[in-house]
Amino acid sequence: MSVNGKNEKTAHLVWCAMIALRLARQESRVLSEPQENLFLIRWFADAERQRRFSRDVATDIRWMLQQGRSLGVRAQLARKLDYIWRSTTGNIMEQTELFRLTWGLETAKSQQWVYHVLTDPEWCRLRRQSINPDVCAVYISKSALEKAFSDEGKQTAPVPVRITGNGEAFGVLLASCGWQVQPSPEPDVLFLQAK
Repeated sequence: MSVNGKNEKTAHLVWCAMIALRLARQESRVLSEPQENLFLIRWFADAERQRRFSRDVATDIRWMLQQGRSLGVRAQLARKLDYIWRSTTGNIMEQTELFRLTWGLETAKSQQWVYHVLTDPEWCRLRRQSINPDVCAVYISKSALEKAFSDEGKQTAPVPVRITGNGEAFGVLLASCGWQVQPSPEPDVLFLQAK
């Protein structure tokens, strides 16, 4: 995946925020997660107020501000910056399997796919009911997803999913990030498997 257009501007914004945070840590101005969150909220607020960046990334700045202000420390802004940086620069295939799957699912979501991570009771209910086949959607069991990856992001088991809508297009999208959709022995359930 090459960097171009808006991705390049977003990557630049994120790089600047990461460098500012790194410098603040080195200068001992940021020593904890709450301080990190506050620093980044202020940094993005200043960037927005002073119009330091292209208008093309104004929505990115507002999104980071909204996340930080509404979720507080739970927003994990530094992790979001790292994710955005890695997904807008370099080759996606050099990332971990979990990162590549997350990137693929987020890309599908940005293309109007519905993406649901379900609890075990919700997953069981879903398997007993019919789903609108015309809605482009992906349903994943949260517990199966958690069990399918090591702490390092390496896949350890297939990820069971239900897919409705244009499954072929979803398969093509996943293939672009090194994943494939495979049949499973259970009806209406497919497996996501890293290549």
